[in-house]
Amino acid sequence: MKISTKGRYALRLLLDLAQHRNCGFVALKDIAKRQDISKKYLEQIVPMLNRAGFLLTGRGYQGGYELAKEPSSITVGDILRVTEGSLAPISCLEQEPNMCPRCGECLTLPMWQGLYKTVNEYLDSVTLQDILDQQTTLYGNDYVI
Repeated sequence: MKISTKGRYALRLLLDLAQHRNCGFVALKDIAKRQDISKKYLEQIVPMLNRAGFLLTGRGYQGGYELAKEPSSITVGDILRVTEGSLAPISCLEQEPNMCPRCGECLTLPMWQGLYKTVNEYLDSVTLQDILDQQTTLYGNDYVI
């Protein structure tokens, strides 16, 4: 499994909004500049995140985006499933029930199911707030004057 640029950038966009959640609506151009991501690319990601209920949109002069939910309620797993689709390591696990004609005799299926379960459990256990808290722990209040 490899996470695409779309998934990684969606995570960075939402983390940026989480960091600036007390600033009101944040312009996409500001996020693009801070994150060093093309504004046009972010414009392609925003509709997916909007449909998934992660964003609130403000129009007009003071418009932009802000998180629709608390950072502690948005998991990395939620974000990646919206942007990447299934996180299944093999195609036969993408559908439930498994329609693979070999699934009843496949010796490797339990191993792939275990990997899939582990990936999902881990990504569903990490929230945007966890990532922000980790950054605070790593860098603390390291102010330079």
